[in-house]
Amino acid sequence: MVAYNDRDGTIWMDGKMVDWRDANVHLLTHAMHYASSVFEGERAYNGKIFKSRQHSERLLFSGRELDFEIPYTVDEIEAAKQQVLAANGLTDAYIRVVAWRGAGEDMGVASRNNPVRMGVAAWEWGAYYGDAKTKGAKLDISKWKRPSPETIPCHAKAAGLYMICTMAKHQAEDRGCSDAMMFDYRGYIAEATGANIFFVKNGEVHTPKPDCFLNGLTRQTVIQMLTEQGVKVHERHIMPEELESFEQCWLTGTAAEVTPVGQIGEYNFEVGQMARDISSDYEKLVRA
Repeated sequence: MVAYNDRDGTIWMDGKMVDWRDANVHLLTHAMHYASSVFEGERAYNGKIFKSRQHSERLLFSGRELDFEIPYTVDEIEAAKQQVLAANGLTDAYIRVVAWRGAGEDMGVASRNNPVRMGVAAWEWGAYYGDAKTKGAKLDISKWKRPSPETIPCHAKAAGLYMICTMAKHQAEDRGCSDAMMFDYRGYIAEATGANIFFVKNGEVHTPKPDCFLNGLTRQTVIQMLTEQGVKVHERHIMPEELESFEQCWLTGTAAEVTPVGQIGEYNFEVGQMARDISSDYEKLVRA
């Protein structure tokens, strides 16, 4: 494995292409101390970024949710992503766009005098959960819960909101799992650390209502696909005790794509036909 700060290639930073190893920020960057950063994770298939504009639009929305304006338009962000793919000779790739409050006159909690910066990087990245697409991912159940919308900007893709996700995933890996499922502050099933979750029962699909966590673009895409196929989808609050009654399960996300789940804690799920079909159908869609 090659460290992410020591690779060949170029990265877009603040309107300029810089050598990969020179894409650095100052120690007193505000985002490093106070998590004033938002980002997008995207995938390109055959040279085309799936739902690219929606990702760029959400990046701008996330910045506003954290009380800063990103100094680029959607079209400018789109152009930067394409420039990065072309410069690095990539057609199938993961793209990370990040915007943050940089170093400036302020070094306290307030930071309105500091510049807002943006960078775009891309690299080849295979299946997020390895061979789980065929075998089914194994999930731990995290002790950390998604917080109330009164405490965080829960619909922004903000770096600080992933702190508990990192700790939950580390604990899951220590227990031999690929990821962890999280409850929300009320005790309802919420999501995995970086992916939304779906369940199947009696031919119908159930997925948590995204009222305190990110309503992922892949999640929205899969719901639309299922609806168009005539599958009933219930977006609702799901209690932990319902896990025993579900037959199939899968995760959705830009990195995860559509990945079946075989186990969550003590509960087992079949990598069934619907899970396999929606994973295959999604793969065809993004490469169409």
